[in-house]
Amino acid sequence: MNLSGLRYEGPIYRPPSETNSLLIQTTIGCPWNKCTFCMVYKNGPKFKIRPVEEIKEDLLWAKKNYLFPIETVFFPSGNSIIMKTDDFVEILIYTKKLYPNLKRITIYGSSQYIVKKGLKDIKRLADAGLSRIHVGLESGSDVVLKNVCKGSTSDIQIEAGEIVKKSDVELSEYVVLGLGGKKHSKQHISETIKILNIINPDFIRIRTFLPKINTPILNEIDSGSFKILSPHEVLKETYDLIKGLKVTSQVLSDHYTNYIQVKGRLPEDKDVMLKSIDQSLKKDKNVFRKIYIGTE
Repeated sequence: MNLSGLRYEGPIYRPPSETNSLLIQTTIGCPWNKCTFCMVYKNGPKFKIRPVEEIKEDLLWAKKNYLFPIETVFFPSGNSIIMKTDDFVEILIYTKKLYPNLKRITIYGSSQYIVKKGLKDIKRLADAGLSRIHVGLESGSDVVLKNVCKGSTSDIQIEAGEIVKKSDVELSEYVVLGLGGKKHSKQHISETIKILNIINPDFIRIRTFLPKINTPILNEIDSGSFKILSPHEVLKETYDLIKGLKVTSQVLSDHYTNYIQVKGRLPEDKDVMLKSIDQSLKKDKNVFRKIYIGTE
């Protein structure tokens, strides 16, 4: 029985959109943990799935001890989608029972694990209460995906996106500007546009590549094989991305790594967003943050 409070192990990350969500850890670490640009679990802990009864104990503890209303729940850590479907269905049903007025239950899920789960099981999760999956698309370019050891391909990204959309779960796709470096910048953006236009996710969330400590990509930066984009080059990628999108998605750049905030719904807000980016492209480079090595 859990008497001491919510139990967490290792780094706990959640999307900015889940700022006010109850965080109940379902998995520890990441089952892939090979992406060259990600530092989150490089120093551990080793991936494991928490026992269902422990998760339910934490949910019950929160119900008994938090006096404020719980409207949204996010289940970290990396790739909670990998849990056995029967176990996750049990957790979702229990969560909905404890919090009958919940507006949203969300998780992280990489495309390769969504594809392994399949449409039938994702639909089961949706029926049990799963509302949204946050997916790291990062890039639509197979070259870039391979270079950063993402563990997926453009075909896998498309298949996963279509599975989520068909299951009636909201799909939030993340794009990392600058992830192709100077060498693959054009391919990175053009192929990402292509993939997003096929998937048409509910949300497109923009991030900007920022080198992090303890990541393999630092070796490529030190050797010169990967050249980081300047602020204006990143803004140009942003402009080209928004211009090329033919989707009905909500676009957000809700992250500290970005040089400017771009948000709106496509296609109706495209011109406004492009105008904002164009104005920023005219600003001096000293206006923008310096490139640095991040620690979180």
